[in-house]
Amino acid sequence: MVECNEFTKEQFLEATNRIKDVLKETKLVYSNIFSKESGNDIYIKPENLQVTGAFKIRGAYNKISKLTEEEKKKGLITSSAGNHAQGVALAAQKLGVKATIVMPKATPLIKVEATKNFGANVVLHGDCYDEAYEEAKRLEEKNGYTFVHPFNDIDVIEGQGTIAIEILNELKDVDCIIVPVGGGGLISGIAVAAKLINPNVKIIGVEPEGANAVKLSIENNKVVSLDNLKTIADGVAVKTPGDLNFKIIKKYVDEIVTVSDLEVMEAFLILLEKHKLIGETSGVLPLAALRKINEKNKKIACVISGGNIDVLTIASMIDRGLVSRGRKFCFTVELLDKPGQLQKVSQILGDLNANIIKLDHNKFKTFDAFMQVQLEVTVETNGHEHVQLITDELERKGFKIVKVY
Repeated sequence: MVECNEFTKEQFLEATNRIKDVLKETKLVYSNIFSKESGNDIYIKPENLQVTGAFKIRGAYNKISKLTEEEKKKGLITSSAGNHAQGVALAAQKLGVKATIVMPKATPLIKVEATKNFGANVVLHGDCYDEAYEEAKRLEEKNGYTFVHPFNDIDVIEGQGTIAIEILNELKDVDCIIVPVGGGGLISGIAVAAKLINPNVKIIGVEPEGANAVKLSIENNKVVSLDNLKTIADGVAVKTPGDLNFKIIKKYVDEIVTVSDLEVMEAFLILLEKHKLIGETSGVLPLAALRKINEKNKKIACVISGGNIDVLTIASMIDRGLVSRGRKFCFTVELLDKPGQLQKVSQILGDLNANIIKLDHNKFKTFDAFMQVQLEVTVETNGHEHVQLITDELERKGFKIVKVY
């Protein structure tokens, strides 16, 4: 296995040249909103705009381009939660190689269909990436395929590191790069490439709280495997990080932070609303982490690793993000069962510029159905201070409310 100290700047420059014809240019986007909220100058690296909707085409194409003709003739096999699958499928298609991809059964349909559309054979197996990986290794042994690892591979890492080359070419005085972390391939490549150019660049990795294998591995000074995964960020839901990745992260990455699913939803909403960019749940991890880091007045590049997300998930993310930002407020209140009570509540909400979007007036939800009714109200609000103002005013007028969300 190649050791960490055997990487060179020339490797990453050669990889940049090798893969340039299959990439879309993803110029940095300055973010006023994230800069204001974090106290730093925030630049977004929108890898969600790649032709496959994610950065994974970089490592996959670099790896497959370097295979021997004999290795290509065997056909390719890989495992993926979605984005690596599309990267391998497209790279294989362009290089005239057959590919089989094993994906977890719960993989979003948009990722499965996109992989098939690039010409790959898709096998759905297992409930998470690690189970798909075991099946892919079984098929490799059975059929003699050439395995393309999604993260624990030197050529894949080399390809992912080209992102750092582009960031530093465009923003030479960048102070920090924040990167999503799953198996560790992306941050390994970025960390090594960035430090080879400028050793002072700080590299911060971000994991979901419910899939924090890399953070635990660093804390325990050995590769740790999780028993369970619990996160909406399916693209980084990996139980066991790569051993090569672990060595690189330990040496080159400055910090690993974790974020909650709620923080991910909020970051997703802001990115969509303010920048008109769609990032998948794993892709927006760096933006969700901006409140968790101690940097101030620094130039920070956040890698939005992908944007492959289905419409139903988008709807759910928007709704939950609105709640998290205090933009949507739902409460119940018990009213006397007599005329005029609903009008009083509506008047208070109207006076406070809270737009009612849903009402449920139900006399059968109370203990005393003949004397009281329960009113459930959902309103559009302008933030947490507005929600508190509404709550205080209703209670001041004698209405005791219970917050639903």
